[in-house]
Amino acid sequence: MAANPARAPSGGGSPPPRHVAIIMDGNGRWAKARFLPRIAGHKQGVDAVRRVSRAARKLGIEVLTLYAFSSENWRRPEEEVRDLMGLLRHFLASELDELVSEGVKLRVIGDWRGLSGDLVAMIDAAIARTVDNPGPTLVIALNYGAQAEILAAARRLAEQARDGTLDPVSIDEARFEAELETADLPPLDLLIRTSGEQRLSNFLLWQAAYAELLFVDTLWPDFNEDTLAEAIGQFGRRQRRFGGL
Repeated sequence: MAANPARAPSGGGSPPPRHVAIIMDGNGRWAKARFLPRIAGHKQGVDAVRRVSRAARKLGIEVLTLYAFSSENWRRPEEEVRDLMGLLRHFLASELDELVSEGVKLRVIGDWRGLSGDLVAMIDAAIARTVDNPGPTLVIALNYGAQAEILAAARRLAEQARDGTLDPVSIDEARFEAELETADLPPLDLLIRTSGEQRLSNFLLWQAAYAELLFVDTLWPDFNEDTLAEAIGQFGRRQRRFGGL
């Protein structure tokens, strides 16, 4: 993956984004506003994942990366974590055939092999079924934390330098990016966070260095094709200079 600053700046607004990432926030508040349990909001959030992934394909987005479960989410109540994992199982079981038929490649980033054995097996099987698909890529961030990703990349480079297989002087942005989990994906163009919160919450910190950031008030269960299209429209009206004029 080439470093973002190397991409050509746009003169009259930006071309459509190739890679869009979303911090899916607001399921709990959606449920609370309707006097429903939090799990009801998470279920509606899964429906939004289905809608938005279809909309992204329709809009020609090459890569859609969704922040599904962070490494910090383990701090939530055990029952809620269990419900979230159950919804993930349901999503994989119900959506995999469509992903295959639509030519979508499924990727998972994060320490997802630390999840329960049956869920890891489901993810392995889903990745294997879609690995050769030629179409767009759906990336799910599971048990993911950007700081851990960066630290792991730094350790690998340090080990190579220690073993004499890498000259530390040769480490530049591109070489570092090659150690990240997103190494073979297009640079991140647009990062969206729903629900009005304005922080990155340890998501794609390196990758977001030159991404356009968009914080919207819409709660994730209400996010749909129109909301995504409006976000893409806002992106297109921005001028990306990557430090230039």
